[in-house]
Amino acid sequence: MAGEDIYAKLKQDHDKQRDMMKRLAAGENRAKLFEALRLELQSHAAAEEESLYATMLAKPELRDDARHSVSEHKEVDDLLGEMMGVDPASAEWEEKFAKLRHRYEHHIDEEEEEMFPAADEVLSDAKERELAKVYENRKPAELENAKASPPGSDERE
Repeated sequence: MAGEDIYAKLKQDHDKQRDMMKRLAAGENRAKLFEALRLELQSHAAAEEESLYATMLAKPELRDDARHSVSEHKEVDDLLGEMMGVDPASAEWEEKFAKLRHRYEHHIDEEEEEMFPAADEVLSDAKERELAKVYENRKPAELENAKASPPGSDERE
């Protein structure tokens, strides 16, 4: 959409991710859907870091929020890595997924309720639209990177 800002783009992805997690929790085609979620989360996080977070890190008043969110991305990535190779029908997988879902939903709620409004106070509308374009352009490349780099590793850095 023309003129859409970075927060709207990220919120669209968050809504998609919440839906995927809800479907996984309900037991829907776990192996296939988990792989789709893994790729979605990895590509989203990397593109978000390269667009919004990179800009926030350059702003002293936003730096702590960005650092906090980057560390949460790493935690989610590590959890995804722990789930790889675990049978999706097992109790172990369900336990790990519940932890992942709780952590990730907390993260995106925090972004939407606290971090995005704080960034919106500092960044111009033009910059927010520019970041949406950066995000859109980076996400497909980051999806390809996610396909090649397993979660829980530092291979994408």
